[in-house]
This record gives sequence, C-alpha cells and structure tokens, in this order.
Amino acid sequence: MYLSAQEVLKLSPDEASAKAAKGLVMPGKWPSLHHDDEAVWGECQGSGSKPYQVQVDQSGPTFRCTCPSRKFPCKHGLALLLLRAQHPDCFAIAEQPAWVSEWLESRRKRVEKQAAKAVESPAEGDNAAKPAPDPAAAARREASRLEQMAAGLADLERWLGDRLRQGLAQLPNQPALWNELATRMVDAKLPGIAYRLRRIGGWVNRGEQWPARVLGGLGQLQILIDAFRRLESLPASVQADVRTALGITVDRDTVLKSGERIADDWLVLGQRIEEESRLWTRRVWLRGAQSGRTALLLDHAHGMRRFEQNYVASTCVGLTLAFFPGNAPLRALAVDAARAQERLIPANPPTLDQALDALATTLAANPWQWPQPLLYGEGIPCRNGTGWGLQTPDRRLLSLTVSDDHGWILLAESGGKPLTVFGEWDGDTLHPLSAWAGDLVWTEEAAPL
Repeated sequence: MYLSAQEVLKLSPDEASAKAAKGLVMPGKWPSLHHDDEAVWGECQGSGSKPYQVQVDQSGPTFRCTCPSRKFPCKHGLALLLLRAQHPDCFAIAEQPAWVSEWLESRRKRVEKQAAKAVESPAEGDNAAKPAPDPAAAARREASRLEQMAAGLADLERWLGDRLRQGLAQLPNQPALWNELATRMVDAKLPGIAYRLRRIGGWVNRGEQWPARVLGGLGQLQILIDAFRRLESLPASVQADVRTALGITVDRDTVLKSGERIADDWLVLGQRIEEESRLWTRRVWLRGAQSGRTALLLDHAHGMRRFEQNYVASTCVGLTLAFFPGNAPLRALAVDAARAQERLIPANPPTLDQALDALATTLAANPWQWPQPLLYGEGIPCRNGTGWGLQTPDRRLLSLTVSDDHGWILLAESGGKPLTVFGEWDGDTLHPLSAWAGDLVWTEEAAPL
C-alpha cells in the first residue's frame, strides 16, 4: 500500500524537513530506485562521494537512512516516498540488496524478541538472572508515596473549599494560581492532578460558559479525592482508573505480560500530536474491525518529534494490542509491529444520539478519561457565529474546536452534505481529527505543515 504525497508530508517531523524533502523529489538525484512488496529503497546523492542509502519498510512505514541527520524521518526518507507517490514509474521491481534485507531481518527479530519477552513468566529469560525484588522494601516505598499523596490531596481539598467560599469571579485575575498549586501536587507525587489543574486553569475566561465548566472540573477533582480515600473498597478495575488519574502508571512490561490482548485489523481513525516544553505527545486512535473496540496508543518523544512507528489515518493495520487495566479499557500497547493492509472508511458510523449514548456509558465507567474518542456519521460543517460546528439532520449543533482555515476546508470538502467525522471530545466541544465523504477527505494534526 503506497501513500499519497499529502500523507507522506504529514509524517514529517517539521516544516523544514518537508520543504527539504520536496527539493529532493528529482529522479536525477537518485542513482537507484527500487521496490518490492515489502520495502522501498534507493540511493540519494549527497555532498559526499558515497550516496546515502535510504529505505522504508512499508508495513509501518518505518524509515532508515545512512545520513547523519537526527530527525526522524529525515528529508531523504520523506523524499523517497514522495518520489514513489509522484513518479512511480521511476521505481523498478528488484531483489532486496543486503543492506535492505539485513535491516528488515533485524526489525523482524527485534519484534519477535519483544513479543517473546511479553509472554515470558517472571522466572524466564533475562529476569531469571535478576535478584528478586524485596517485597518489604517495595511495600515501604508504596506506603511512603501513598502518605505523600494523601497529604497532597488534603491540601487540594482545602484549596477547593477556599475557591468555593471565595467564588470564581476573581479567577481571571489570578492566572498564576493554577501553576502554583500544580507544582505542589507534583511534589506530592500527584502528576495526574497537576495536569488536570493546568487544564482547568486554561478554561478560565474562555467563552461565556467558563464558570460552569471550571466548576465541573473542580467537582471531578473532589470525586477523585473521595475515590482515593476509599481506594481499597473499590473494584480492582476502578482502582486502576483512579491510580491512572492520579498519575500512578502501570509498568509497560506488566501490561505486555498480563494485559487483555486483542488481535484484530485496526482502522486508524486519526491521530493528534502536541508539543509542550520539547515533550512531544502522540495519541493514535484505532477501531477494531472484528472486535468493535476502540483503542488509544499513547507515545512520547523528547526533544524532537520522533516516533518509531508511523500511522496514517484511514489505513487498516494488523496488530495485537495489550490493554492497560481499567473499568473501560482504552489505552493499549502494540505487542507486535503494525502490518499495513488497505485503506478503509469507518463502517456504520453512529448517529449523534448513538455516539452520545456510547460516550455516556464510557464516562459512567471511567469519568476521569480525557479526551474521549467520538465518531459521528452525519454532520454538515457550518459557521456558527465566530466558531464552527456540525449540524445534525434534526438541526442540532455539535460545537467544533477547529481553526477558521480548517473550518472552511471542511465545509468545502463536504459540499454542503453530511460528513463522517472522528475527533476528541473534551466534555464541551469536538476537536476533529479526520473526516470522510466516501473517502478520507481531511485530516488535522496539532502541528500542521
């Protein structure tokens, strides 16, 4: 399966790389260009005497290049796929040279090793040589952390009481308030609370309904405090959600070994990439063709926007996923490498009532999950005052968080007819990530080129 030029450019780590890649889309710069069913490869003449060896595993796509660039994918990898999209006749079918086949084989072995490690018992493999952890020491560390967390939550509860007594009217004049408390929560081993406080603080003075939204967010914090205090009495699945909301993460190896596994053909519904203080966060949303399950792949990259596995909206990938524990499991880890198959569109997209009913069920099971995925099948983009929305057949409006430029593009692509739209619901508006009108017609990323 080959990507279009637009899809290739969306894989670029930044605008400069995309621009540089476009400058290399000239067959004359490539002494050799080849492909087979598994990979695309070529040699690109650089400033040195030896051309760079560039290769792409099409199952991802995953890139490799011998150039010294630290960006991933580099301009040469992007240019190779742009050439494939724009000048397919320049590529000859050939047998893989050693530098391609050896790389692909090393990738296969690494995936097999990871999969084998995921199913090993604690007494097998590398773990057998490690000393057994001291349960008493682990219990002491856990008790110490819980004590710090309890003190931090007591501090938060006092702060919430002060806010309610003083009212919300002065909050627009106190922007530093949120970050100060968030810093205290980090010190109390409560990074999840810190994240939520900063998010709630960002709602202040945004829109006419901001007081109601902020009050709802503060109420959720109080529910989380109450849940922590009776943690041991809650079902194990709810305990997992409370711990996650507070910022206690489950070890990846534990998820791979004991998490619920589902092997399926997963449709990539959309993805969102965000950056804060040089930390890149990527959320990839999947929907199982047979299971009907929705899954979230959450990845982080420090410094540069670099993720080993790439995903393209509206493609179907064969994957086995291991889900994190929870009352309504959503986040998952890929057990094996993605195997790209074909382009698909969401089958039987729900009506707005069906989508909201499913959302309500999920929120009832885990009220602290944010954001929530939402797929809706019959919305017409429309201008609503100074913003945008999706109008339903019965003339209701689903508010959108979208730039004005993208709003007009969505409207143009729809031709005034209903679109199937997937996005992230934040409790107030939908942030669209992908849209279909028969075929995929639009995607949005947090760092568009």
